[in-house]
Amino acid sequence: MPKPYAGPIIDAHHHLWDLGLGRHPWLAATAGERGGLGELGPLRRNCLPEDYRRDAIRHNVVATVHVEAGWASDDCVGETQWLETLDKSRGVAARYVVHVPLASPQAPALIDSQAAFDRVVGVRDILSWDPDPARRFAARDGIMDDSAWRAGLALLAHHGLSFDLMVFPRQLGEAARLAAAFPDQQFVVNHCGSPIDRDAEGMRRWRDGLRVLAERDNVVIKISDLVAYDHDWTLDSLRPVVLHCIDCFGTKRAMFGSDFPVAGLHASFDEVYDSFKAIAADLSADEQAALFFGNAKRIYRLDDLSSAGLLPA
Repeated sequence: MPKPYAGPIIDAHHHLWDLGLGRHPWLAATAGERGGLGELGPLRRNCLPEDYRRDAIRHNVVATVHVEAGWASDDCVGETQWLETLDKSRGVAARYVVHVPLASPQAPALIDSQAAFDRVVGVRDILSWDPDPARRFAARDGIMDDSAWRAGLALLAHHGLSFDLMVFPRQLGEAARLAAAFPDQQFVVNHCGSPIDRDAEGMRRWRDGLRVLAERDNVVIKISDLVAYDHDWTLDSLRPVVLHCIDCFGTKRAMFGSDFPVAGLHASFDEVYDSFKAIAADLSADEQAALFFGNAKRIYRLDDLSSAGLLPA
């Protein structure tokens, strides 16, 4: 009989914010929609470690990876400094994927500043662009081919930093060429490659693009926020997305993440992780452990927490 996973979890992708700081312009009441996520009103509340722990209470989350949360772009190091003030005693935000605007002339200095924090293990500079302004995250198309941006990206490997790759399916071919051009750079695809177009042609484009990207062995994938573009989801609608990601990347190059609180627009934390557990239940115990725990531990360099007795070995 299939046996759902019951071991330790590293949530590979979530966000925190304190709106009282006034540093998240995309969450302002006047900001409008973003990225095809729908109405953002429910996100306009503080999301702090205690809020995360309350959402995740039914699951054995032993550590999490905080991913930059749209902090004001002129002060990206400020978000990291703020994260350092938060309670780490229960593993929330044990590691950070931070923002650096890689095309900026200040990128080398910003990367140095961010890398000086021990918990910083990666960088994200969102690339998701769509002709529809209500769906795009990035300010312009073609960033992956920009020479200044690539010069910034080239600095990450020197610091041992991964790059969280957030793109739409129309950009997956560009992403594959980027990964080929930077074979020593570890890339981490966010949110299953963001299958935003749910018609048959859109899903075919996503499936084909993801398979091409998976040919690059320096790319891994986060199976996260499956409900971002499947607002009327069912377990049967989520299952083929999860299984295609695993089929493309294998159980050694994929990991689960909640994308909370953003995923909370369309699902509870329990629904997110109960769905992961149900879909993965037919896999072996070792494969499930890799998806829920081991791969995130390796990619985001959490080994030191194990040696200190704070995580399972």
